[in-house]
Amino acid sequence: MPNLNSTSGPRVIERSQHGIERRQVSPNACKVIERLQQGGFLAYIVGGGVRDLLLGQQPKDFDVATDATPEQVRGLFRNARLIGRRFRLAHVRFGREIIEVATFRGEGDDGEEDSGLREVESGGRVLRDNVFGSEAEDARRRDFTINALMYDPTSETIRDHVDGFQDVVDRRLRLIGDPVGRYREDPVRLLRAVRFQTKLNLAIEPETAGPMVSMAPLLGDIPPARLFDEILKLFLSGHAWSTYQGLVRAALWEQLFPKLFADPANPPALVRQAMMNTDERVAEGKPVTPGFLFAAFLWPRVRQSAENLIAKGQPPVDALAQAGEDAIASQARRVAIHRRYSVMSKEIWCMQPRFENRRGKRAYRLMNERRFRAAYDFLLLRVLEDPDLEELAQWWTDFQEVNGEQRETMARSAMGGSGDGAGSGRKRRRRRRPRKRPASA
Repeated sequence: MPNLNSTSGPRVIERSQHGIERRQVSPNACKVIERLQQGGFLAYIVGGGVRDLLLGQQPKDFDVATDATPEQVRGLFRNARLIGRRFRLAHVRFGREIIEVATFRGEGDDGEEDSGLREVESGGRVLRDNVFGSEAEDARRRDFTINALMYDPTSETIRDHVDGFQDVVDRRLRLIGDPVGRYREDPVRLLRAVRFQTKLNLAIEPETAGPMVSMAPLLGDIPPARLFDEILKLFLSGHAWSTYQGLVRAALWEQLFPKLFADPANPPALVRQAMMNTDERVAEGKPVTPGFLFAAFLWPRVRQSAENLIAKGQPPVDALAQAGEDAIASQARRVAIHRRYSVMSKEIWCMQPRFENRRGKRAYRLMNERRFRAAYDFLLLRVLEDPDLEELAQWWTDFQEVNGEQRETMARSAMGGSGDGAGSGRKRRRRRRPRKRPASA
C-alpha cells in the first residue's frame, strides 16, 4: 500500500519504461495541453486514456486535467464551454471531437462544505464537489490507482502519485484510500470495479473486493438515470456475459434488476445467449442496441404477465403491450430506461405473435417492418426456451434467403393462422363476386 500522504512528489516514469508515444495521443488533446502549459498552467492527459495505452488498448477519448480553473480554460479557448454542476469542467470542441478539461480536485478539508462548493449527504455520498486542489490531491481523489496516472505529451513522461503504474504492470485493480469510505462517497464505484475487472482482465485486490457484497445496497441511493448510463457501459463494451457474472458474484445484479430471475447465477438461456450474441457483434464491429438487451432481460417477466392476460381473454399483442408497459414502469424505479430503447423493446415483444401469421401479404408486411430484424433475432432466441418454435424460426430464415418466386410460393402455401397466432392449416376460401343486377328499363 503506497503512502498517500507522502510529500516526496510523484514517481516520474520515462518513455523508455512506459512505452507510450506522443503520436498515440489525440493531436487535439496535445494542442490543449500545449496551450495550457504555454499559459503557465500544469496540464496532463489523465484517467482511462493513459491506462488503456499502457494496457495496449485504444482509448475512446483523452481527458485533460489542469490547475487552471474552468474560467481560465474558457479564457484560453474560444471553442470551450463550461458544463456540470456536480463537477464543473470545460469542453473544448474540435469539430466532432470534444476534449474534456477538468481542474485538479482538492481534498475538501478546509470548510468548503459550508461554502456550497462541496456537498456530502449523511451517508457519505458526494453530491457536489467543486473544490479545486493540487496535482497530488487530484491523483489521490481519483477512484482506482490505474486511473490516477498523468501523462505529459510534452516530456513524454508519466507522473504517478499512487503506485498506479505498478498496478498496471501487475494487472491489479485497487481503490485509492479506504475502500469502504470510497464506495460510500460514490456507490457507482462498485459497478466500475466490475466493469474494469472484466473489460481489462484485471484481478481485484482483496481489500477492494472485500466490502462489495455488503455495500451493494448503496446503489439504491443512485438516481435511476445515472444507473442507466452505467448499464450501457457495463453491457455494450463487448464483455456483457462476463460482466453479468461479475455483477451476480458481487450481489450487484439484484440491485439493478431485482427479482427478474429465480436464480440470477443461472439466468434463462435466452438471456444468457442474448448477452453472448451482443459480445460477438461488438467483436465483429457490428452495431448493438440496448433496446434488444433490455427486451431479453425483461422478457421472463413480460412473458409470464402476458400469459396471465391471454388466459383472461386478452389478444396476444395487446397482452404483450400491457405486460411490457408494466415491466418497464416497474424497472424504471431502479434503472430509468431511455424511451427510445423501451419503445424498441416493446416493439420486439409485440411482433412475436405476428410471426405466426405467414400467409400472403402478411409475411411481406412483417418483413418490411422497421424492427423486423431485431424481432426475428429475438424469435431465434425464444427457440432456446420453446423448441416448438424451431419450425417457425426456420421458415422465417428460409423466407428471407430465397428468391422472389420461391418466396411467393412459401407465402401462398404457408400454414398461417387467422390472426390469433394459431395456424389452422386450411386454405382460405375465395370470396365470390356478387352477381350484377340487370339495369332496370
